[in-house]
Amino acid sequence: MKKMLTKEEIERVIEILMDLYPDAKAELNYSNPFELLIATILSAQCTDVQVNKTTEELFKELKTPEDYLKLSIEELGERIRSCGFYRTKSKNILATCKLLIEKFDGKVPDTLEELMSLPGVGRKTANVVLSNAFSKPAIAVDTHVFRVSNRIGLADSKNVLDTEKDLMENIRKEMWSKAHHLLIFHGRRICKARRPLCHKCPLTDYCFYYKEELNK
Repeated sequence: MKKMLTKEEIERVIEILMDLYPDAKAELNYSNPFELLIATILSAQCTDVQVNKTTEELFKELKTPEDYLKLSIEELGERIRSCGFYRTKSKNILATCKLLIEKFDGKVPDTLEELMSLPGVGRKTANVVLSNAFSKPAIAVDTHVFRVSNRIGLADSKNVLDTEKDLMENIRKEMWSKAHHLLIFHGRRICKARRPLCHKCPLTDYCFYYKEELNK
């Protein structure tokens, strides 16, 4: 049997997080679906802060898939070097831009399957774009969401996909996108990977991780 909170408890956890982080939202800077897609590809194993620094200049110059395709992999790589894994990201971004033009009339698609058909776009990236660019209910499970939801008891899974399924089952659909941001904010500010700040956390009455730590 899975070790999870009841749906009523989960509802209360979400309410507490909403009170704690009323302004929780995407922290990547973008002005349209295409910019968000590029920024999210760049964010793999890179902080949103660093991605925003990079895209501040990048988006001034490159506004459409056609703009990107004027560059070589090496030229784009130099512009995104600070985001890490820049050769792979450059290759994926250019391949994605090519496919957007050839298959999607230069526009970012708005379904999970179509987004995941783009090079460098996995399930997490696709869900980020669906949720933030198209306002579709989705839960993108990044490292913060995975860690926090399994620690507290919103999910009880060993991998990202099963965690996403648990969260979709346990959280009301209309709250999926908001819950994604709340869990990220909590993971960055309190429920940190190495040293969670349990003494500051308002969720200790519910959290399985905290209760287990107390009993050690």
